[in-house]
Amino acid sequence: QVLGVERVGVDDDFFALGGHSLLAMRLVSRIRAVLGVELPVRAVFETPTAGELARRLGKPSGAAVRATVVAGARPEMVPLSFAQRRLWFLDRLQGPNSTYNISLSPRLSGRLDVAALRAALGDVVARHESLRTCFSQVDGEPYQRITPADEVVVDLPLTTVTAEELPTRMERLVHHAFDLAAELPIRAELFATVSQSPAQGENADGDEWILCLVMHHIAVDGWSMGPLWRDLSVAYAARCAGCAPEWEPLPVQYADYTLWQRELLGDAGDPDSAMAGQVAYWKAELQGAPEELVLPVDRHRPRVPSHRGGTVPLDVSAELHERLAGLAREQGVTMFMVWHAAMAVLLSRLGAGQDIPIGSPVAGRTDDALEDLVGFFVNTLVVRTDVSGDPSFAEVLGRVRRAALGAFEHQEVPFERLVEELAPFRSMARHPLFQVMLEVQNVPEATVDLPGVEAEAGPGDLPVAKFDLQVDVVERFDGQGRPAGLVGEIVYASDLFDEVTVRALGARLVRLLEVVVADPDRPVRGIDLLDAAERWRIVAEWNDTDRAVPVATVPELFGARARRTPGAVAVVWDGQQVSYGELEVASNRLARYLIGLGVGPESLVAVVMDRSVELVVALLAVLKAGGAYVPVDPEYPAARIAGTLADAAPVAVLTAAAMRDRLGEDGASGWECAPEPIVVDEPSVREAVSGQDAGPLAPDELAGPLTPDHPAYAIYTSGSTGTPKGVVITHRDVVDFAADQGWKTPEPQRVLMRSPHTFDASVYELWVTLLGGEQVVLAPTGRFDAELLRSLIAEHSLTHVHLTAGLFRVIAEEDPTAFDGVTEVSTGGDVVPAGAVRRVLRAVPGTTVRNTYGPTEATLIATQIPLTDVEQIADTLPIGRPLDNTRLYVLDERLAPVPVGVAGELYVAGAGLARGYVNRPGLTADRFVACPFEVAGARMYRTGDVVRWNRAGVLEFVGRADDQVKIRGFRVEPGEIEAVLAGHEDVAQAVVVAHGEGAADKRLAAYVAPAPGVADESLAGALQGHVADRLPEHMVPSTVMVLERLPLTTNGKVDRAALPEPDFAAVAGTGRGPSDLREELLCGVFAQVLGVERVGVDDDFFA
Repeated sequence: QVLGVERVGVDDDFFALGGHSLLAMRLVSRIRAVLGVELPVRAVFETPTAGELARRLGKPSGAAVRATVVAGARPEMVPLSFAQRRLWFLDRLQGPNSTYNISLSPRLSGRLDVAALRAALGDVVARHESLRTCFSQVDGEPYQRITPADEVVVDLPLTTVTAEELPTRMERLVHHAFDLAAELPIRAELFATVSQSPAQGENADGDEWILCLVMHHIAVDGWSMGPLWRDLSVAYAARCAGCAPEWEPLPVQYADYTLWQRELLGDAGDPDSAMAGQVAYWKAELQGAPEELVLPVDRHRPRVPSHRGGTVPLDVSAELHERLAGLAREQGVTMFMVWHAAMAVLLSRLGAGQDIPIGSPVAGRTDDALEDLVGFFVNTLVVRTDVSGDPSFAEVLGRVRRAALGAFEHQEVPFERLVEELAPFRSMARHPLFQVMLEVQNVPEATVDLPGVEAEAGPGDLPVAKFDLQVDVVERFDGQGRPAGLVGEIVYASDLFDEVTVRALGARLVRLLEVVVADPDRPVRGIDLLDAAERWRIVAEWNDTDRAVPVATVPELFGARARRTPGAVAVVWDGQQVSYGELEVASNRLARYLIGLGVGPESLVAVVMDRSVELVVALLAVLKAGGAYVPVDPEYPAARIAGTLADAAPVAVLTAAAMRDRLGEDGASGWECAPEPIVVDEPSVREAVSGQDAGPLAPDELAGPLTPDHPAYAIYTSGSTGTPKGVVITHRDVVDFAADQGWKTPEPQRVLMRSPHTFDASVYELWVTLLGGEQVVLAPTGRFDAELLRSLIAEHSLTHVHLTAGLFRVIAEEDPTAFDGVTEVSTGGDVVPAGAVRRVLRAVPGTTVRNTYGPTEATLIATQIPLTDVEQIADTLPIGRPLDNTRLYVLDERLAPVPVGVAGELYVAGAGLARGYVNRPGLTADRFVACPFEVAGARMYRTGDVVRWNRAGVLEFVGRADDQVKIRGFRVEPGEIEAVLAGHEDVAQAVVVAHGEGAADKRLAAYVAPAPGVADESLAGALQGHVADRLPEHMVPSTVMVLERLPLTTNGKVDRAALPEPDFAAVAGTGRGPSDLREELLCGVFAQVLGVERVGVDDDFFA
């Protein structure tokens, strides 16, 4: 009876005969009605044959038989069902809207009796009370106001339209906003083609019609379409025959179900009630579940969703469908469970984590009396899937089976009540408890059957996005009941996704199903979501950066340049011009002096000097001697200097008299950790150096052969443990970096060197320029600002300037025209504010701003992107494409490439990769790992930065893996919030920091520096609103502190340790005050309910 087959043997398997989750629940209901016993749904899965079930029923279970739904006395005000109550609340909260409309639009052809159809529609509305119910309220409490059947007037207007007019007219109807308190929850209209002659009237033969029915979800659900079409078909046939339909009266109406539901579940306050028991189950089941899944979206979530949606089709072949059905039988699961497991695995692999809650609808008709009733019975279950521990797909299926059966056995608790009981952080921006819905339909689609009229599916519903993603699939079967394929669609929120993104997601879902059905024992983390074309594009095409580079050392290339153009100016400093020939001679002499002190390949030489010609000579001399220089900033604390020198153990230390005088002679500077410094400008040293041969060094003069793989420099950077680590860069790295085609221009270059040599930006300013035969202009020491930049550009006709993101932002805010005259400004080292780039491009048209990214371990820069069109600057700047001979891999935790749009950790391979860390073999092995995409022995560097590819093959920065924090259970990248803040026109610079120890106390504080001329008073509140309009509530900083300037480190990055401690208590209720009596009263009510002293007009109730 339940399976719809003629005969079932005692040993026939329920699921092998076509049973599924929905039919299992109907079977339990039918057994209750026929045998008067209570059976859990799990029993059908555990004992799926009639014989096994009979033996199980023969044993006493102790379970009380549930009361059935019956028609009975009703109170004067019939309450709403729990499901209706949620939709009523949303309607009151958002105002009348079409979000929860359900529309049907069959295309009809043949001889249609319009009057009979109109009467039949009235018969159906009279038969089902839910279709003639309005929703009133008394003292804020809603109740069902059922219009008597003899008072209902159902109109079916006939409208003649052209084919062009039809979509617009239908859209207007399906988007009708029902007034639930005043009008019936159903509207209908019959559209006829324009070819009809008016003389034909309301009976026409051979024409086409579109019957458009629109109903509010508060009155109907998907299952309701079956009884609705059946009843309409019976009524139409009767009306065409000139009589009223004769059908069996319905045993109960929706109002009877509402009363039964409340009686069945009881009071949640009663610990012995069914409601309390089921709520307790769900509280335990969903404890700690993520409140929002991280999905590969194209845009930030808006504060209030538009519910605009789009759809992409899903199509599974009959062959794959049959194999999936076989997998389900083998694993003792249903098709729904197979798809649910596949969705959980897919979302996890796309960055959603390992705890995946997905919503799924259940019919909610757990009593036989409800099967033929039109009404809103459907309930939503949350099936939470754990994919941690690298399980096989078969293991995930087992986990889904256990979770789904538990959910089915506790399905009576309305989803709306769960939301209230579990009390997650409420937000209008997203659906509570889950954001992805899955529905697998196994029943034939309901259709209308009108005598003399052919009916077929008409124009589809206009997509409405109730969730971020909604996957709907329908099983098809052939005449023999064999799998004939699955068809469906993915409905997506247009606020978040582009169609191409969801198409790719659907393709990956089908690909994953193909993989797991072939090998269900394969670990899910090992499933490749990329097809061959995608993998080739990400791994090879976007990394096709090969370019021939000289195999040489820095001294070899510089020497060749000096011999070609000895008279060309190489360095400009304080009115002094030094040619390539002069620089060659001076460095040759100092190099020979250093060789005499024991400097050679693999030895380190500390260089403690300010910017000057002597510094350039010293660095070049160290390289010519075969050594590698270790830059040391004399302004660093003594302990930092001592740690660097102790770790590097240099064979020599080069400095200048001014540095030695500044450091003092008391030994407190850390010099005791290194050899006696060589003061290059002391008379005795000058004399000794000047006596050396000025000619090119012969290879046999060096302590050993110098190759491109020997170290060129070791820069010490801050370590996560607080101990600096020395990054060793080779000659090959520097030469590869300097040879990149991105630095080449047809015109001569004059490049500013303003970075200290301790900062790796100096590698670009110095070595790219000198090895390219261009001119280096050394900036004076001391404060650098827009005024100085302007004067340097004017005095030296500078063409190229490199600034840190922080300094670039400051000058862009203070005086963007200061860049006037330069060809290119490159910037990086931190998040570059989009607003600063826009200001510069507007102020200095024709200038290129080059956004760069790269760790010290990749020789300063690994990616770059030139920006020239101010209209193309997005709020968040991309970091670009790889440099020549550099390869970039965005990988998951198993070092597998992630798809486009999915965040993963960035690994850098190829040219520029550092040798490793000084004296840190363990750290080197941890950060520089084998590259699985290249030849044996190739390495790649694990940056710790989280990025994603966009569809154009350009990288977008997401944040630091170690900066990621959890706020109210959500994973948050502070960098994402910083980018939104920096996109505000009144913000010059922004940084976001998480404060608080425990998870419950963790809060976000934003620190901003305002743009010039912007008043501080109202900026904080405006910025909170700005972020709230673009990001979810949990990403809105609890406080915004406006500072005159953000503190910077010596390298121009934000010094987070120097930021002031936020005072969260001081900002409570300090927002905008009420402007009228209504606002004042509401602020007072908020404060009273929340138990706080004061609430501002813009303060968030839930925050």
